Amino acid sequence: MERYKGASTKPEGSRGVKPMKYKTSEDIPAIPLMVMESSEYSPNHCVFRNDEYGVWLYQANCIEFMDMLIAKYPEGKFDMIFADPPYFLSNGGITCHAGKMVKVDKGQWDKSNGAEMNHEFNIAWLSRCQKVLKPNGTIWVSGTHHVIHSVGYAMQQLGMKILNDITWEKPNPPPNLSCRYFTHSTETIIWASKNEKSKHFFNYDKMRQINHGKQMKSVWTIPAPNGDEKEFGKHPTQKPLRLLERIILASTEEGDLVFDPFSGSSTTGVSCIILKRRFVGCELEPEFIALSSKRLEMAIKERSSLLNFAEVGK
Repeated sequence: MERYKGASTKPEGSRGVKPMKYKTSEDIPAIPLMVMESSEYSPNHCVFRNDEYGVWLYQANCIEFMDMLIAKYPEGKFDMIFADPPYFLSNGGITCHAGKMVKVDKGQWDKSNGAEMNHEFNIAWLSRCQKVLKPNGTIWVSGTHHVIHSVGYAMQQLGMKILNDITWEKPNPPPNLSCRYFTHSTETIIWASKNEKSKHFFNYDKMRQINHGKQMKSVWTIPAPNGDEKEFGKHPTQKPLRLLERIILASTEEGDLVFDPFSGSSTTGVSCIILKRRFVGCELEPEFIALSSKRLEMAIKERSSLLNFAEVGK
């Protein structure tokens, strides 16, 4: 898998946050910071850290990062993983944005290398995700038709157990300008456990409560991120907080440790802060490292202010 060592993880954001380096074991918190050395592919350092709230963001190549985690935690470390990998759809096509025709070009990280190499890349990062999951951990992976079928097949090849495929319906998608296809209005999110023996956690009662006392179905209608969620900038495939909050509530408990190998703008991390879960993120692109750090810092401030307000009210 050496060919993937230079592959960029999917972009998203450090407001002047300096990289942190740790020289001795005494400097390292028990969870889950590590001493890491830079490589020709990645800086491999921690760029955002808050031990009190359990938030750690690394600027690192996700494959290198997970290889280090596997060596350190052979039995697995994470209760849940959410991954929004490259969709491989930046192929020179067009779409509609703000009423204008624009090219579909999200970045070099999203360009296809051909179906076979794309699938090998999916096998590479998914196999590592499987190893860093705890025995009863689960993984959620989102994608369009460009990548999600490869992801599902790779999961089956690796012996994961597919639990559900969620259809995320976007109520107001951009129109199809070519008028030669149906309007693309959905993404698929596959939920899978580590293997067939895993006893996964599902917060059935909470999902039923959210759905007004009825069993929640596998089609979720949730709007795309609003302007408030893009206050510090935006990521081209940014997911709405409401979507991540539902995913995290469905499959984790308070205090659980969640990992996102393609952190992008760290919507996963922000949701974890809101819901009192711990978060480890991995992102390579400097632009999105900066964006992520601003969002994480703001989420921590907002949660802290709520805690302070609650203390005053006692």
